[in-house]
Amino acid sequence: MKVLYFDCFSGISGDMVIGALIDAGGDIVHLENELKKLKMEDEYELKVAKVVKNGITSTKFDVLLTDGNHHDHHHRSYKHIVEMIQKAKFSERAEKIALKIFEKIGVAEGKIHGVPLEDVHFHEVGAVDSIIDIVGAAILLDLLNPDSIQSSSVPVGSGKIRIEHGIYPVPAPATLEILRGVPIAASDVKGELATPTGAAIVAALANSFGTMPSMTVEQIGYGAGTKTFSSHPNILRVMIGEKL
Repeated sequence: MKVLYFDCFSGISGDMVIGALIDAGGDIVHLENELKKLKMEDEYELKVAKVVKNGITSTKFDVLLTDGNHHDHHHRSYKHIVEMIQKAKFSERAEKIALKIFEKIGVAEGKIHGVPLEDVHFHEVGAVDSIIDIVGAAILLDLLNPDSIQSSSVPVGSGKIRIEHGIYPVPAPATLEILRGVPIAASDVKGELATPTGAAIVAALANSFGTMPSMTVEQIGYGAGTKTFSSHPNILRVMIGEKL
């Protein structure tokens, strides 16, 4: 059985997931071509680069917003995003994965803000880069085709962050709601280690959480985060192989 394991020792974000999946053998050309089906390509550019984080070479994935985007900062609703994904005609599995991740975020946001799912509007998450991160993760996971996805517990960081509604403790309310039922690891790192998008990817997709399963590792990927920490490399490690 082919298993994919997310080793989130420094947390998880959408861009770290994509970086790690590309690093582990995901095809960037296939990713770019599939993402064009969303008909949003005038709003962003993708940038993939190798970076060294605390001595480890990893892949950094960025979604750069283009000028075409600036006049068009409307918030997209959950309903609109679902329609967009369904119209795009991805493979059945990629569509299912993307919708599952978005539903996880939508339900959490709806609960926090006290609105029904279909009325949820995405602010931080509805931004173009989160749509690309989530749909991109779905496309690459469909391509890499694991039978099972597993994950370590998720460190969320500590301290406070500023979000749209003011200053909040880490994890932010939406992230914590998304991680309900998922083992969270304590961390004395100041800052947000798990973003809503990253949290939703593992919360929606992992069949189980815990230490690394018994497996023969065949593919390894390192996805770089934006921040740099002095004490450890800010990367997400992905391992793909045969479960023993």
